[in-house]
Amino acid sequence: MKKYFTVLSIAGTDSGGGAGLPADIKAISACGAYASCVVTAVTVQNTLGVQGVFDIPPEIIKGQISTVLDDIGADSIKIGMLSKMETVEAVADTLKKYDIKNIVLDPVMVSTSGHTLLDAAASESLTQKLFPLAKIITPNIPEAEALLGKKISKQSQMEMFAEKISQIAGNSVLLKAGHFADKILFDVFYNAETKQITKFKKQRIDSVNTHGTGCSLSSSLAAYLAHGFSMEQSVEMSETYIENAIIQGKDFKIGHGHGPVKHFWKFW
Repeated sequence: MKKYFTVLSIAGTDSGGGAGLPADIKAISACGAYASCVVTAVTVQNTLGVQGVFDIPPEIIKGQISTVLDDIGADSIKIGMLSKMETVEAVADTLKKYDIKNIVLDPVMVSTSGHTLLDAAASESLTQKLFPLAKIITPNIPEAEALLGKKISKQSQMEMFAEKISQIAGNSVLLKAGHFADKILFDVFYNAETKQITKFKKQRIDSVNTHGTGCSLSSSLAAYLAHGFSMEQSVEMSETYIENAIIQGKDFKIGHGHGPVKHFWKFW
């Protein structure tokens, strides 16, 4: 029998379908892997922003993770929105029981619309309990600033700060530059194993359809790791995937705010 490459996404839902678990499942599927999922929170959300969050009880989160991993397993795991300390601890405590090497952690702290998605206690628990389990974390600039307690005011600082975040986190870091206003952007990948830095150059794309880019990038990265590609290959392929998803989706109109990227640009 054939075998799927499998990715487990642990994240919150997005009722608008552009970010969170819906985006994860789309990106994982588009990148050739089978997506299973664990719901950590239900958000009341559309293209205009987040109006509410309902957290799933920790025991239900633990049960979802164990039930999936005991049966289906996972070649890689993507972790997204974990809004409360109890949620972070439930995920960390359960994953410690399994030997999953490829864990991609997207430290979701603030939504595109500015809604805070991670409280202070959860943030501290995230760095102490989940960072040590991850192979790579994928912060954007506001998330990196929150982790460092410092302002990142220009792209030339990104290499230095990516390395500093790696020292804090104990793993590799893909620091995303999308929040800068420059016409040319450079995402910075610091490989904790080789101590090498790789920069990914991209042209700023004029589009309002950027909702869920972080979720989709980290999920595609997890999918490529599940395939068995190296860290460097997986990061490069995920950068290419999300850039094309933004380009191909920029001319579509959905909702009245920030629309989604086009996850299935390879197919239609």
